[in-house]
Amino acid sequence: MVTTPATTISSTFFSRRNLFSSSQTPGLSSTVYLPRTVSSASWPRRGGAAAGWIVCKASDESASVTVASPSQTRDPIRRHTISVFVGDESGMINRIAGVFARRGYNIESLAVGLNKDKALFTIVVSGTDRVLKQVIEQLHKLVNVIKVDDLSREPQVERELMLIKLNVNPDMRPEVMVLIDIFRAKVVDTSEQTLTIEVTGDPGKIEALHRNLSKFGIKEVARTGKIALRRERIGESAPFWRFSAASYPDLGTPNLEKPILGSVDNTVNGTIESSSGGDVYPVEPYESFSMNQVLDAHWGVLNDEDPTGLCSHTLSILVNDSPGVLNIVTGVFSRRGYNIQSLAVGPAEKEGISRITTVVPGTEESVGKLVQQLYKLVDVYEVQDLTHLPFAERELMLIKVAVNTSARRDILDIADIFRAKAIDVSDHTVTLQLTGDFDKMVALQRLLEPYGICEVARTGRVALVRESGVDSKYLRGYSLPL
Repeated sequence: MVTTPATTISSTFFSRRNLFSSSQTPGLSSTVYLPRTVSSASWPRRGGAAAGWIVCKASDESASVTVASPSQTRDPIRRHTISVFVGDESGMINRIAGVFARRGYNIESLAVGLNKDKALFTIVVSGTDRVLKQVIEQLHKLVNVIKVDDLSREPQVERELMLIKLNVNPDMRPEVMVLIDIFRAKVVDTSEQTLTIEVTGDPGKIEALHRNLSKFGIKEVARTGKIALRRERIGESAPFWRFSAASYPDLGTPNLEKPILGSVDNTVNGTIESSSGGDVYPVEPYESFSMNQVLDAHWGVLNDEDPTGLCSHTLSILVNDSPGVLNIVTGVFSRRGYNIQSLAVGPAEKEGISRITTVVPGTEESVGKLVQQLYKLVDVYEVQDLTHLPFAERELMLIKVAVNTSARRDILDIADIFRAKAIDVSDHTVTLQLTGDFDKMVALQRLLEPYGICEVARTGRVALVRESGVDSKYLRGYSLPL
């Protein structure tokens, strides 16, 4: 409650709004509601501390101003998980990040699953329902955006992957190992003074482990950001029932209409259309045929055997955690024509700092110039090229597969071989969670393709340098002794 004498309220302030007149009857009081921003220190200056509706009560002797609670006039701020399925084209990552940056939204985490012609973005932001609805409408206006969903209000399976490196003395390792067992985490690298741990779970589990390990001394953190898939409903009303029934007639009488997710037809009217350059590989136009909303496992990664000298470079970038930074960083890649094969954005080890892990193809010279350009950005603290260093890399994939009773057993057996976990099941689908390197992801997805893949959500790669100095990729070429 802010009360001021009548003499301090300008008469013109009221007269301009026809609130009071000079012939007002003595003793008559009025109540007027004005949508303004006020400060208890200086009223009615804009930009004050309290925002809301001003309740003006005035009489011939005094006037009082009451600032209504902002919670009564504003929508509550919630955390939203937005899934954006797009056709990959040049600069698409930069344009999607720009939609949020122009409206002052800070992207808390971003996971991008990429392949040769499609990409699935999972974006976590905090905001009101009204403004998020406007953002979704703006995303729909972008070229080659196929589908945008806000998964926040629906039952969903959400997962996140974190690599965390600890400074741990030998005396404290038993306590750390107890926490690792409780949270079902894994040790992926060890040295005399450090432990690198991999953990997968919902964001609450990730935060809980992070807090419990902070007392030991966290050296580095790399997080993928959250990915999510809807939990499949039971029965014929489920979104993927027709898709599953088309693959397994014993589930029920399939609807003869076209399945929800048709296969991709690369021809339009019998002729092959020309492709345009994309962030990863060329992209086909989508106007005249249906799009299979499954990320292809076959998009591939360049290796050192390429005769042109191109190889995939893994970059770890530490930046300010503020709105628009992701848009600025991806703009450097877009303006200089660099393709992005993988992108993961999440909180780093220090508050207010985010880590961007990205994979870009290029020669040593071209990537070196890219690193120099990134260092010129004000919000960039550090850029590290991990390509020629021994590093631990991990990706996370959620994959929903169509099944019937007999196929479910086969798929679960395959999942056991790859150490994947079943995290959701219905009468016609099974959703699996898998962590590992790129080759492991591709191998499992190829094995599951004959059964019918409904949906795939993938993160980008996250990586941390191995303090042990052991480069595991060279060990795969050696035969193990019997």
